Amino acid sequence: MNNETKGKRPGKRWKRILKWSVLVILVALFVWFQIAYWTSTNDCGHMAAPTNPMKAITYCAYGLTNLKLEDVEKPVPKDDEVLVRVRAASVNPYDWHFVEGTPYVMRAMGVGLRKPKDIRLGVDFAGTVEAVGKNVTQYKPGDEVFGGRGGAFAEYVCRRATGAIALKPANVTFEQAAALNIAGITALQGIRDKGKVQAGQKVLVNGASGGVGTFAVQIAKSFDANVTGVCSTRNVDLMKSLGADQVIDYTKEDFTKGNERYDVILDNVGTGHSLSEYRKVLAPNGKYVLIGGGGVGEQGLLGGLARALWASIVSKLWKQQMGMMMADPSTKDLTLLGELTQEGKLKPVIDRTYKLEEVPQALAYLEQGHARGKVLITMD
Repeated sequence: MNNETKGKRPGKRWKRILKWSVLVILVALFVWFQIAYWTSTNDCGHMAAPTNPMKAITYCAYGLTNLKLEDVEKPVPKDDEVLVRVRAASVNPYDWHFVEGTPYVMRAMGVGLRKPKDIRLGVDFAGTVEAVGKNVTQYKPGDEVFGGRGGAFAEYVCRRATGAIALKPANVTFEQAAALNIAGITALQGIRDKGKVQAGQKVLVNGASGGVGTFAVQIAKSFDANVTGVCSTRNVDLMKSLGADQVIDYTKEDFTKGNERYDVILDNVGTGHSLSEYRKVLAPNGKYVLIGGGGVGEQGLLGGLARALWASIVSKLWKQQMGMMMADPSTKDLTLLGELTQEGKLKPVIDRTYKLEEVPQALAYLEQGHARGKVLITMD
């Protein structure tokens, strides 16, 4: 065996090892996916009849057609929880992401590959405290509260007393309070924390007539910013009534082709324009904050996450800051939103209301992408 042969054999051997290792890993991943997929299920069909029933929306499989109004067990508060009789709930894009199981990466991240693991829906609620756990001192039966809790499309929810819940101001309706949690906190934290909006800055809100958008326009104005709202023709007057300094009708004008430069852009749409187009109308040290994750037909594997990932990459190359934000539930921010609403400085825009049994219709309407402000569910 010559020296040349000795030098080649180890290299070939390592190539074979690498090739077979990759193959084994791919086969293992395939087997894991198949097992995870076919064992991904829920308790539907195996639950005992409730002994203390309440009405709630459930879904045993993905898709709007699988939503049902059923009797489920009424929750009992733990030592650190409050039991709330729900008077109103709010519908969010967050909800239909779970109903449809999109973008599909959500399913692999714990939502449920084949079927939803959590069969309950809804987050935003407002209602009356019916009972409290023995360790709860902040609330008492009869208190009117609002906040966020999974499974809010129901007659009752249990919420940890130190979680996302706050006292509802007396002159704020249950419907108004129910609209505040996800949309209001997202708008507040997007403008105040992520955008760091300052007085006199120019702020553009794309998708200004939706749930987050209507709050964002008002909150940005409360920071003494110069606000431009982008919406369709039918919502121009609404934007003006909420205090927008300028309104751009996107059916007639493309704001990315204008000469104006904005210090902060809050994007509630997430589609229609590339990040490069946004950069052209963003100030040199401006901030682009992505909120929206695209419509139902634009989800696919990653949906809005693909744009968010790309934004985080390009943001490292430019002075302009670009990225996505997710709201952080906060009792402090809920209380602030309630106070602003009580003082008349923040006006929840309510488009339509539906009954609990009409949640599928409410979500179908929201999926169309043309809701003005918030869509609510009322229990009375």
